[in-house]
Amino acid sequence: MTDPDPVMRWREHAGGAVLLDGFHALKHALRFGAEVPVAVTTDRRATLALAEELADDVRDTLDALLTEVPEQTYASLVPRPHPTGVAALAVRPSREANLRVLAQAPRTAPVVVLDNPRNLGNAGAVIRLAAGFGATGVVTTGTLDPWHPTVVRGGAGLHFATAVERLGVDELPSGPLFALDPEGDDIRGIKLPDDAVLAFGSERSGLSDGLRARADHLLRLPMRPQVSSYNLATSVAMTLYHWSAAGGAPS
Repeated sequence: MTDPDPVMRWREHAGGAVLLDGFHALKHALRFGAEVPVAVTTDRRATLALAEELADDVRDTLDALLTEVPEQTYASLVPRPHPTGVAALAVRPSREANLRVLAQAPRTAPVVVLDNPRNLGNAGAVIRLAAGFGATGVVTTGTLDPWHPTVVRGGAGLHFATAVERLGVDELPSGPLFALDPEGDDIRGIKLPDDAVLAFGSERSGLSDGLRARADHLLRLPMRPQVSSYNLATSVAMTLYHWSAAGGAPS
């Protein structure tokens, strides 16, 4: 046991911290440099054994960080218990630091923009995809908070592997803006540059008028007639794969 009073430390940090819900979220956050002031588990031995099996690179860090607590205490700290019985709090990256990453030039990987997304789980899945493909960042417009606990849960802690921020349409990073739209050109005939900004409309209403007006190119994904649409995360995955197939990250 590394912390004599993890509940007190949890309460000290809970106000502005990011909840890492489950072993895999904590594992990913640590791999990508998150500052984690407190982490708890209902079973240290089982959690460290899981680390030895799946994430040996962070096993020693977890050994020094994790405090075992009773299941009732753990359940009182989280909105809904995770099957792994692990939870932690991480310091959210500063907005200024993320904006610097998004503004860097030249970029070596695209920025993904979710225009007025509505579904928290979909947003988390997109962030997980973007991290896997090595995207520079994920930007949301509209009211959805991309750091909402449900989004972080869906992203499996990979918010710390890419720059995640909410911006206005007029604040989007520089670079050619490719927006996905059923009326656009077939994506298979287009090579996406590394500094592209890839925009995807909301699950129900598509692109906003403001973002459509800013787009340099409209693109469509191949789709069989009479099929209405793809899931948002699927659309992002197809587009990032199309970019990466031309030689983009990951290496």
